[in-house]
Amino acid sequence: YYFPCQRWLAVEEDDGQIARELVPVDEAFVKKDSENEGQSPATLGLEQKAKSTTYTVKVKTGDKKNAGTDANVFITLYGSKDDTGIVSLKASKINKNKFERGKVDEFTVESVDIGDLKKIKIGHDNKGNSTGWFLEWVEIDAPSLGQCLKFPCGRWLDKSEDDGAIERIIFPADLQTVEYTPFVPYEITVYTSDIFGAGTDADVFIVLYGSDGICTRQKSLCLNKREQRMYFERNSVNQFIVELEDIGDIIEKIRIGHNGGGLNSGWHLDRVTIRRLLPNGK
Repeated sequence: YYFPCQRWLAVEEDDGQIARELVPVDEAFVKKDSENEGQSPATLGLEQKAKSTTYTVKVKTGDKKNAGTDANVFITLYGSKDDTGIVSLKASKINKNKFERGKVDEFTVESVDIGDLKKIKIGHDNKGNSTGWFLEWVEIDAPSLGQCLKFPCGRWLDKSEDDGAIERIIFPADLQTVEYTPFVPYEITVYTSDIFGAGTDADVFIVLYGSDGICTRQKSLCLNKREQRMYFERNSVNQFIVELEDIGDIIEKIRIGHNGGGLNSGWHLDRVTIRRLLPNGK
């Protein structure tokens, strides 16, 4: 079995995850590559990502005395088909010091398809100086399902409070579930020109427009500033898998640009190719 990855397992890189689920690819697919006929390792890594589902997990710590925790927090998402396994919530996208009183933290969780989200288990390891935690709620946005679910808690995860439990199983509140059109993955390939000063370190974004005036949200192609410095160099080809609103079979136009940031923001763009990936990976 061959499991390509080509991704960071690091708190400060990529989406901040330090463990990943991988699915096998066909052995012949990999062997072709060694004969320079198949896909590159980086492309295999993107194929892997295209088979994954990305969840945005927001966690609200209660506004009570000593509500915050310094312990290591973990979560497991349970679906109709499978579960994610234990995922450490290490890299908050909002706060450097996470799980503080009254604050909301945001994390990315990536997993193979687990089906419809049924429940979650969240808890901590009770390690550190201040371990007790009052969890207000968890919100999970699953773009590929077209659902944003709220998991209310409003209880302590503390050995000396409430029932002494430091992990809880929580079910979604049906009345607070928001439904929308599911997102689909797009493979976006960006070609930077081969002329002097063509590259950019700015934050590059894209919007896709379909027929009948529908369009996607504006989406940054890089996850962090390190990626901005690494990608979009002169005469480079960069490929991304991006989950966006499904605008249908026809892409009438795109809008691509950057925020003008960084030392070298000017960019000479050669061309962009886009492939809409359907559920079977085509």
